[in-house]
Amino acid sequence: MNALQLLLICLAGWLNRNQQLVIEYLQEEVKVLREQLDKKPRFTEDQRRRLAAKAQKLGRDRLRRFASIVSPKTLLEWHRRLIARKYDGSCRRSPGRPCTPGEIRALILRMAKENRTWGYTRIQGALENLGHEVGRSTIAKVLREAGLDPAPERQKPTTWKEFLRSHFAVLAAADFFSVEVWTAVGLVRYHVLFVIRLATREVQIAGIIPEPHGGWMKQMARNLTGLDGFLAGCRYLMHDRSSLFTPEFAMILESVGIETVRLPARSPNLNNHASYCT
Repeated sequence: MNALQLLLICLAGWLNRNQQLVIEYLQEEVKVLREQLDKKPRFTEDQRRRLAAKAQKLGRDRLRRFASIVSPKTLLEWHRRLIARKYDGSCRRSPGRPCTPGEIRALILRMAKENRTWGYTRIQGALENLGHEVGRSTIAKVLREAGLDPAPERQKPTTWKEFLRSHFAVLAAADFFSVEVWTAVGLVRYHVLFVIRLATREVQIAGIIPEPHGGWMKQMARNLTGLDGFLAGCRYLMHDRSSLFTPEFAMILESVGIETVRLPARSPNLNNHASYCT
């Protein structure tokens, strides 16, 4: 061993000894600071990142010798989280599935309301014909949120608006109004029975009488349903719940294929066409 090699060995030993002294001092300084804090230190994200980056280079064995604030296991766990965060794309993702566009929702609801017999698959096929790819579960969710039942249940209840629209051409309505007429015995109130065809708004006075009764109503039914009767070609006749529209009156109409539709009590708006005429 020559003199240069001996000099290098001595210099390396002296540097290593100085580094060890510095490390021992820093460890003791950390202990003193922890004794003064008297509680477990809390770290920010930036501090965790800095400590984890340094700890990974030392390894677990060296950390057991020198780490005094945080355990080696915790330091290495911070480093694994640091690496995982690099590939975490959750911040760029929106929560949940994308919402169904409003125009698609409106189209689904329109199809379901105008075609009460269509199920989810039939609506899905109609949307595909229009260039929209929508799943059956999405269609079911849209209808459920709108309060619309599936096709079998949706067929049962028919709204008044749908009934009028689908039978408008064969619908007629009947009602009474009264007029005061001067006669030989003075002012007399007459009751007027009229009928209106909804499609054409054509009105016909069926009869006028001071006091309507069952026999007179039967004759009015025969007049309206005769060979050239005003109700020829009609399938439904709407009227209120007046006792003048007797079962015999309804039977004569049904004999020629006209079904009477009795309106709910206190609902003149459901027969607004006849109400407007009065």
